[in-house]
Amino acid sequence: MAERPGSGVEGINISTEMRTSFLDYAMSVIVSRALPDVRDGLKPVHRRILYAMYDLGITADKSYKKSARIVGDVIGKYHPHGDSAVYETMVRMAQDFSYRYMLVDGHGNFGSVDGDSAAAMRYTESKMSKISMELLRDLNKNTIDYKENYDGQEKEPVVLPSRFPNLLVNGTSGIAVGMATNIPPHHLGETIDGVLALADNPAITTEELMDIIPGPDFPTGGIILGRSGIRRAYETGKGSILIRAVVDIETKPNGRETILVRELPFQVNKARLIEKIAELVRDKRIDGITDLRDESDRNGMRIVIEVRRDASASVLLNNLYKQTAMQTSFGINMLALVDGHPRVLSLKEVLFHYLEHQKEVITRRTQFELAKAQDRAHILEGLRIALDHIDAIIALIRGSQTTEEARNGLMKDFSLSERQSQAILDMRLQRLTGLERDKIEEEYQGLVNLIKELEAILADESLIIQIIREEILEIKERFSDTRRTEITAGGAEMFEDEDLIPREDSVLTLTHNGYIKRLPANTYRSQKRGGRGVQGMGTNEDDFVEHLLYSSTHDTILFFTNTGKVYRKKGYQIPEFGRTSKGLPIVNLLEVSKEEKVTAMIRVSEFKEDAFFFFTTRGGVSKRTPVSNYANIRQNGLIAIGLREDDELISVKLTDGEKEIVIGTRNGALIRFPEEDIRSMSRGATGVRGIRLRDGDEVVGMEVLEPGDKVLVITEKGYGKLTDEEEYRVQSRGGMGIKTAQITEKNGPLVAVRTVNGSEDIMLITVNGILIRMDVNDISKTGRSTQGVRLIRLGDEERVATVAKVKKDIDDLPDEDPEDALIEESAEADVYDEEEVVADATDESPEADWDDPEE
Repeated sequence: MAERPGSGVEGINISTEMRTSFLDYAMSVIVSRALPDVRDGLKPVHRRILYAMYDLGITADKSYKKSARIVGDVIGKYHPHGDSAVYETMVRMAQDFSYRYMLVDGHGNFGSVDGDSAAAMRYTESKMSKISMELLRDLNKNTIDYKENYDGQEKEPVVLPSRFPNLLVNGTSGIAVGMATNIPPHHLGETIDGVLALADNPAITTEELMDIIPGPDFPTGGIILGRSGIRRAYETGKGSILIRAVVDIETKPNGRETILVRELPFQVNKARLIEKIAELVRDKRIDGITDLRDESDRNGMRIVIEVRRDASASVLLNNLYKQTAMQTSFGINMLALVDGHPRVLSLKEVLFHYLEHQKEVITRRTQFELAKAQDRAHILEGLRIALDHIDAIIALIRGSQTTEEARNGLMKDFSLSERQSQAILDMRLQRLTGLERDKIEEEYQGLVNLIKELEAILADESLIIQIIREEILEIKERFSDTRRTEITAGGAEMFEDEDLIPREDSVLTLTHNGYIKRLPANTYRSQKRGGRGVQGMGTNEDDFVEHLLYSSTHDTILFFTNTGKVYRKKGYQIPEFGRTSKGLPIVNLLEVSKEEKVTAMIRVSEFKEDAFFFFTTRGGVSKRTPVSNYANIRQNGLIAIGLREDDELISVKLTDGEKEIVIGTRNGALIRFPEEDIRSMSRGATGVRGIRLRDGDEVVGMEVLEPGDKVLVITEKGYGKLTDEEEYRVQSRGGMGIKTAQITEKNGPLVAVRTVNGSEDIMLITVNGILIRMDVNDISKTGRSTQGVRLIRLGDEERVATVAKVKKDIDDLPDEDPEDALIEESAEADVYDEEEVVADATDESPEADWDDPEE
């Protein structure tokens, strides 16, 4: 704006003015409205409410006064803002579900945990609570500074003496400009013990403080899950904790379960919570609740949730934790004003600043009491002189014409100060009696001793600490109660999704073209060998099931791809589809590239150091790596094994490091060796030679061989057989192996090599999606050089794609459709083509000039 001479208008830059004005506003909000002082834990409005009540004499030992009278005094003298804001603040200070230790004693309707608002301030009455008196104790002993109020007509305290650490005890929350504070309440006794521990040991660590102050203690109770969030907040000033409702599950005589909610997380509205649960039930997002009612009364909270007979109360409860405020997150941000500046403070820093404040309060109070004692002692010294020379003093006073002349005479003749002289002139004649003389002498000697004590306190900080200890322990004795919030030990820091999912057995299928789905394991009934099978999956003409895995919804499923990468999912994260559905494209579940194809699926319960993954590639390379190396798998996968050019990963097994391994090839060779032959390697290592391959051959299977296992081989045209493990002698890794099956045009090359112990069922899946399940004991046991017997009748263009082992302990489903569940007994006899074994020159395992691929 241009300046006009003589107009009185000053030109300013608008951007500069906006910047300056907003900064002034922001600092005003930060310092004077939204953030608490680290010393007394109060924002200005809270401090002004308490001081106004103290100034009006509405203390804990007096009668209640109308809340409107208090609010009027606050806004009239100290806080020039809206009366509703002041009253709402005072209401919160009187609510036992908002403050851990209430600072206002309310009489009337001050709201409820259901979110009901308080009655109007003209109807309610209030006074200071007993514990809030401790915030203002010794206020009149020059313990704190005062400042002028907004109009300069009154004085208000800059900070209160706060004889207990209110910032932590009651916590606070507030939103300033560009910053916010959120400090949870704590237990009074624990916090006081923490202050004293810091006073005794200034070098105390956060870990040691947490032994004394384990965590927040909310007025509404609840359960804090884990300690890591608390530790992070106490160390850095910022952290997040999970709070869960306190719940009991009761079982009625008729077997039905009932969920009883006893306590809710801090600041959760009970009425809104019940409405939310009802909404979830109505929208069918939660299933299994038959009745929901609130039976809370003056004796405590009680929300009753009736559970349907066929539903699990535990699973239902976990869904409630997940989808409602029965489990909430409390973000801790320990921001407070230190010397007028906002700072994020650790637990130790909060206690330190409070302790320093108390040292200053005790020091200033001691100085005040010392000055008062010295002043009184000075007067008594004058009175003692007067009593010792009473006759001369009386004569001097009688001979003086004026009071001033008598005062000056006393000062001159007896070396008295003006105050001492005035005190003698003001002395009543009754003080001249012998008894009064003794009282003066006794009082004087008492003051002399008191002055020595006070001077000693000021000269020794340890005595100040001792006074703080005695007074703060007295507050603990009077006001401390039992802890309300339970803190769970251990590491359940986050609520896992599987807690919402019932534990169920399932079968995972993955097609050649990359469609994955999950099916209940009992979808397939056990059949006799030679049956036609059940239509297990709908596929496109050019697609077929390639991988099948028996697992639980709670298992961790690792997906190993042909490129040597590994991906991770939980069983329940794989979508469930119908038996004839194609499923979900794997690219929609895993971040696999176009070149990648899943070649192995394996389930893991926990990632241990003494467990191993054993890898085998199509080119016969093997590797052993600790499972713990795969504990942290990113969303976009992780390198599982380094691969040679033109090689790919085909099999991964979970071992304990002491097993025997068998590797089978497409042309019917098999090698057996101890896994210790292959040393433990890093995650990115390539590995070493597991089996030497002849030209045109490739690995089709790798298995872990347990004592007593039999070797099962399945051919492309549906033939299979069992062979005792004794027929395969132990060799060294890297050999060519020995013959495991006679490969002919009739049975075709091998598609699978598995080890079984007789407790399994076998599932065979064809390229057209036909699936048959049979007891492994129904498969004939023959020598290792035979063709095997027919396991499944195949059409001319059909062939076996993959084979999987499943446990027998699956409940069979009843027949749903006779056509789909057709069971046919095979009329063919077992075929035992006892042909000669291939020349056992393969057994010699000659070492060729092929170097082992190392790391």
